[in-house]
Amino acid sequence: MNKTTLRLSSRAAQPQLSVTWVHTLVVGSGAAGLNAAVQLHKQGVTDVMIATEGLRKGTSINTGSDKQTYYKLSLCGDAADSPRAMAESYTAGGSMHADLALVEASQSARAFLHLVDLGVPFPTDGFGQYVGYKTDHDPCQRATSIGPYTSREMCRVLIEEVRRRAIPVRERCEAVSLLTVDDDGRKRAAGMLALDATGKLEAIVAENVVFATGGPGGLYRASVYPLVHTGAIGVALMAGAKAQSLPESQYGLASIKFRWNVSGTYMQAIPRFVSTAADGSGSAVEFMRDYFASAGEMHSQVFLKGYQWPFDPRKVVGGSSIIDILVYIESVVRGRRVYLDFRSEPRDFTFEGLSVEARQYLDKSRALLDTPLARLGKMNPGAVALYKEHGINLALEPLEIAVCAQHNNGGLAGDRWWQSLNIGHLFPVGEVNGSHGVYRPGGSALNAGQVGALRSAEYIAHAARGRSLKKASVRQAILAAAAEALTYISTCRSSRTTWQAARCELQERMSRAGAHIRSRDGIRQAAAEAETQWQRLADAGCRFAGVTGLAQALKTRQLCFAHYAYLDALRFAIESGVGSRGSAMVLDRSGQAAHPKLGAEWRFAPENPEFRRQVQETLWDGRAFRHEWVPCRALPRSDLWFENAWAAYREGRIYEPENRE
Repeated sequence: MNKTTLRLSSRAAQPQLSVTWVHTLVVGSGAAGLNAAVQLHKQGVTDVMIATEGLRKGTSINTGSDKQTYYKLSLCGDAADSPRAMAESYTAGGSMHADLALVEASQSARAFLHLVDLGVPFPTDGFGQYVGYKTDHDPCQRATSIGPYTSREMCRVLIEEVRRRAIPVRERCEAVSLLTVDDDGRKRAAGMLALDATGKLEAIVAENVVFATGGPGGLYRASVYPLVHTGAIGVALMAGAKAQSLPESQYGLASIKFRWNVSGTYMQAIPRFVSTAADGSGSAVEFMRDYFASAGEMHSQVFLKGYQWPFDPRKVVGGSSIIDILVYIESVVRGRRVYLDFRSEPRDFTFEGLSVEARQYLDKSRALLDTPLARLGKMNPGAVALYKEHGINLALEPLEIAVCAQHNNGGLAGDRWWQSLNIGHLFPVGEVNGSHGVYRPGGSALNAGQVGALRSAEYIAHAARGRSLKKASVRQAILAAAAEALTYISTCRSSRTTWQAARCELQERMSRAGAHIRSRDGIRQAAAEAETQWQRLADAGCRFAGVTGLAQALKTRQLCFAHYAYLDALRFAIESGVGSRGSAMVLDRSGQAAHPKLGAEWRFAPENPEFRRQVQETLWDGRAFRHEWVPCRALPRSDLWFENAWAAYREGRIYEPENRE
């Protein structure tokens, strides 16, 4: 690593730019980014640096769930499992490239045991078997957990390892733009332009960029992403990085005062669902009872939300996802505030009225108790303590909720080494990589982030270890990026729109038209509005005050571009005829009725299963977004004869593009 300076125009607001040269730059410090840095260092790439807004500011270290799950190959019992079987579980959800599924499966044990070695206390039995349980879309009890803060503990041990290895970490470093240069006719990454802690632009030049900036947390008003996490996929999209499966996200019930998924035992305790007027006036009313044939049916569906937490259009008719719709109607359409109340029993609640599954579960858990709070405390006392730690006492107050954005299954498109499909030396890892399909086993995101970090580090260490950037090209890229950024900043100073107003506009639009409830007309209008806002922001900027405000203004620019990309991708998917799938329902008055007591406006389009064999790709060509459907890459058949595989490994042929040894 070395530092230089680059003189800009003498008339520029910032006449000089600090330039740091490093072999590999890791952008982001969640569980995936931290692991990428550690794995690079372990494999001999020691000239590596982490650039981050803050080690404590990502989703991984600030979020979790009732029993946050890590998905991996089975390592206990006598149930047969294999990487190929696990890959088939991944691809069963549709619209997932099978070669990526095979990599995530085959490397899951290695990535998992690396975390164990670093000190994450995943549970074993007395014989050392890593015990597991079934999660959603999982046939083999591959899931494991250390409780609600699994990813936080992963970050903690990885941060300790980063410090032990003395890997440099640049905090309060905001990504502004991705530096790219021409490399024999192909675009390649060359580092990034960033904003430092003092509000000055700086350049970090790198042979390789591991892009680990997380999911699009800042795109939605109704969001369970932590407030400190906004994501930076827009930075890569603006540079022309290809994306895939952008419309595929997960949405579900979550608390909004303290952002947390109310899955698992929060639902299995069967709390009351109540609402009040928007200003809190009037008494709280239970609003869902009329939509169910009996109180027992309603309470049983609430129980099932624990297992079936993400909204799923397949579970709307006669299933538990009708609850998400009723919450949405009550909160968004009617403008009321919705709460979970654990303090007293729901109206007409009896254990005898529950389904056999719900009653047996509570019985086996010794939770046949007289209030939802008592049941929750019995089954999962940590779930009660968690809210108390964040100033919410469930014994004294109800918990305000909404249907919130939680995870993007799509993201940037990468190959089997997690290298961008169209920008060389750029490696998107973690949630910003769109490796998942329509449906994925619960907990597979944590595995995908660790495996992606491992794969990118291995490729860099064995196939991208040299130094091939041309200083003249890099200098030109820095000057162009700095000039563009400084022009935008100058424009912002005289803008009539604040960054807060611009951010609020795009977030409202995403939650209104681009979340779990979608429609053809609504998405067309929203995509057009997003394009208009992007053009307006690019021309006129958004006003800010101070260094913090400057960082937010620059962040708002990439978020605005990202929301334009997502909404246009959604428009293309709906117009293609995909229908309702994943965690989104496409309204269609000629479609299926969601519920007999809901009007025709709540009919929805069925899924067209033909699209499960394809993956949607999205690319910005400098003027507009281009979308296309490409066939899912098939599950590879490798030559597993040991001598042949060993030879390919020794000779480095496994790193060759499109290798199918």
